[in-house]
Amino acid sequence: MTAGQMGGLRPSFAMALAIGTLGGALFTLIGMPLSWMLGAMTATGLASILHLPVKGWARARPPMSAVIGVMLGSQFGPHTLETAADWWPALVALAAYLLVSAVLCTVYLRRMIRMDGPTAFFSAMPGGLIDMVLLGAERGGDERTIALMHSSRIFLVVLGLPPLMTLVTGADPGARVAAWRPLAEMGLLDVAFFLGAIALGTGLGRLLRMPAPFLIGPMLVSMALHWTGATGFTVPSGVIAVAQIVLGTTVGCRFAGTSSRRILHILLTSAGSTVILLGVALLFALGLQYLIDVPVEGILLAFAPGGLAEMSLVALALNLEVSFVVVSHISRIGMVILGAGLVSRRKAP
Repeated sequence: MTAGQMGGLRPSFAMALAIGTLGGALFTLIGMPLSWMLGAMTATGLASILHLPVKGWARARPPMSAVIGVMLGSQFGPHTLETAADWWPALVALAAYLLVSAVLCTVYLRRMIRMDGPTAFFSAMPGGLIDMVLLGAERGGDERTIALMHSSRIFLVVLGLPPLMTLVTGADPGARVAAWRPLAEMGLLDVAFFLGAIALGTGLGRLLRMPAPFLIGPMLVSMALHWTGATGFTVPSGVIAVAQIVLGTTVGCRFAGTSSRRILHILLTSAGSTVILLGVALLFALGLQYLIDVPVEGILLAFAPGGLAEMSLVALALNLEVSFVVVSHISRIGMVILGAGLVSRRKAP
């Protein structure tokens, strides 16, 4: 029986992590923003295209999601409740953004790419990968194409956001990186709260059958601990870097086992829909900056059609309006799942 069968670290994923770590180190060395995530994602994505023996590992994401959830929860202090009430214009605009961008992307995929209706519709939805694949398969869509389209979208959004922010707003993402927090700053009591939030939150998330239970459950427990003042721990930068490496590696490995020609076709197709999604997000962000007290970069990140975990880590790494970004992306996922489910039941697109 192999180590992988016994539940140990799979050799293909171990190689992917090694390649991802090297990519992150290289991007850090040359001063790239969001270096550990972008470096890991780019390196493992190239390894997948070159057909190196790399592969994602499903068991790696849940514990890392729990760590990310606790990190996110630690960003919600007592002040968040005071400012959250002022975010309602953004949440209303978010619903409008999802409607406009989904219609435009569906038309693009159907008219220009000639995808069938269900595949185009669920590939266009800027929602959770797993949810859209399951709903799309139920409606007769090509689940492999839907999965690759969403993986490509996340890949391209994470890769393209930093330069887009610089191009449009003049902001330097590299200059916004949060100060380094050494591991030594976390005391034993902080470690106990950190691990306790992971354990309790994971159990709570699974018991209540929350969406993304490994992320949202620990986030809620950590949020409660910080809101009540029971603890004020901050997660060390080294732990955040590890989370970026693992997450970037899993995103890059989503292309493993796919032919280079298919990957290129999906990336080019997804690039068109990603341009639409980011373009519409940018227009909404430019308008909303006059209605809410959040800088345009933070609004753009909140509306950017990446994954919840990925966009939250970008917000953490770039020190950009973390609580606002998290609330917006959780709302986005809920809106997309509800809206896509209702539309697909009423009429095939």
